[in-house]
Amino acid sequence: MPKDNIERAIKKGTGDLDGVQYTDVLYEGYGPGGVALMIQALTDNPTRTVAEIRHKLSRGGGNLGAAHSVAWMFERKGQIYIDAAAYDEDAALEAALEAGADDVQREDDRFVVTTDSISVATVRAALEGRGIVATESEVAWIPKTTVRVEGKTAEQLVKLLEELEDLDDVQKVDANFDMDVADMARA
Repeated sequence: MPKDNIERAIKKGTGDLDGVQYTDVLYEGYGPGGVALMIQALTDNPTRTVAEIRHKLSRGGGNLGAAHSVAWMFERKGQIYIDAAAYDEDAALEAALEAGADDVQREDDRFVVTTDSISVATVRAALEGRGIVATESEVAWIPKTTVRVEGKTAEQLVKLLEELEDLDDVQKVDANFDMDVADMARA
């Protein structure tokens, strides 16, 4: 890769390119098996980005939807992640609920604290005030219901999600699928 391309990519990533204006865009679509997708991107050229996403979706067994075609299947929620090995579950649950969280669930080796999208920073600060340090926090599209995918469809979906996330402008892809770990590992 030429040195100029590398330097331009670095400047693009840090926002140092003159005259370039970035826009947050949200694309909605469907993947294999009818899985709803919310694709968040940050781009300086929405026309290029939508073409790249449309191409990946059509090759991966999905299609791009119109605005609000799948958004109704998701809720905008805040999520705060806490290392489960570092804190007692009851103490983390109590602190999160007192801080204003909606829910706390254990997922493998971490606790996921769910809040409304506006309260993420407030709840995280309250947790840290009680000595519980979060490893990460975000505002995400959380599915209201999920679609079960298995076998070949699951493999196709995982491949599509990886290809979408590999696009330079795509920041995050949220989807409403439910899949066995074995199917995920096979893909």
